[in-house]
Amino acid sequence: MDLKLKPFDFASAVARAGLTPQGQPVKPAATGGTNFADAMSSALKSVSNQQNEASRLQREVQLDNPTVSLEETMVAMQKAQIGFQATLQVRNRLVSAYSEIMNMQV
Repeated sequence: MDLKLKPFDFASAVARAGLTPQGQPVKPAATGGTNFADAMSSALKSVSNQQNEASRLQREVQLDNPTVSLEETMVAMQKAQIGFQATLQVRNRLVSAYSEIMNMQV
């Protein structure tokens, strides 16, 4: 078995870590992904839209609108409920993580 070690390349290690050679974080590209706050905001808006749509369909069924089916309404209500439950679980996990971090001794 032939094992050869390469010399340590500081510049490539720093680049892989996402830092500049001075140790500062590399600025994300303008076309890159979204940050956490934007992702949370869009997820909450989506859940809110689903709940509003379910409420609208419920109202239409109660008013005997022939173009809205009961099945469509029930599916929309289930989607809204699942989205809300998922949001609630994410919130609970975030609160739990926050309290755990705040209880850490430095």
